[in-house]
Amino acid sequence: MDLSSLIYGVYERRLAHDLDRTATPRHVGVMLDGNRRWAKANGFDTADGHQAGADKIRDLLAWCEEAGVEVVTLWLLSTDNLDRDASELEPLLRIIERAVSDLAAAHRWRLHPIGALDLLPAHIAEALRAAETATQDVAGLTVNVAVGYGGRREIADAVRHLLLDHARAGTSLEDLAATVSVEEIASHLYTRGQPDPDLVIRTSGEQRLGGFLLWQSAKSEFYFCEAYWPDFRKVDFLRALRSYGSRERRFGR
Repeated sequence: MDLSSLIYGVYERRLAHDLDRTATPRHVGVMLDGNRRWAKANGFDTADGHQAGADKIRDLLAWCEEAGVEVVTLWLLSTDNLDRDASELEPLLRIIERAVSDLAAAHRWRLHPIGALDLLPAHIAEALRAAETATQDVAGLTVNVAVGYGGRREIADAVRHLLLDHARAGTSLEDLAATVSVEEIASHLYTRGQPDPDLVIRTSGEQRLGGFLLWQSAKSEFYFCEAYWPDFRKVDFLRALRSYGSRERRFGR
């Protein structure tokens, strides 16, 4: 082991030891950003960057398990990304399909796809649903796999399904307008029944949400990391937890 690896290991253990275990986030959202820039910076093809990003997911989930996180939401592909050139999109979709299938085969995490699956190629949507079915009895970490996901689309879908439910029940528009609540809309979101994210992490140095969990993150804490997603290390994750634990959460008050 070289000196830098030794120092890194000591620092990692120190960070883990000093964490406030009473302030662990229940739900962590992660924007896995920077795969393309990582590939360009390292002289690789774009698909190599996406594959390196997919290979990092298992590490993150293991770190979340160690920390006691209950729910993780991974943003793998946005609705905007679906407009990319086919030469990039098709390999990316294949990488996502393999990654999700491999996670399901491990039977270690309960997978839950979120997003507009109707916008995806049929075989991708089927693979996501199959992964959910295959892991529905797993008692471990819940992993929301956001593919074809957009925050505005999610809210529009939630309102659409709410309206359809009330239409089937015979509720008039006037009665619905008078009674609809924040809680009722939330009950139709992709993440219904789950706690809202306590902490949202974005890699690659970008400091914006870009439509990620717009409704659910209203009271979340945010952590922006300079590392591209394939370079994201356990110390980066522990630093995010340390930053989260040091904050006084006001929940909008």
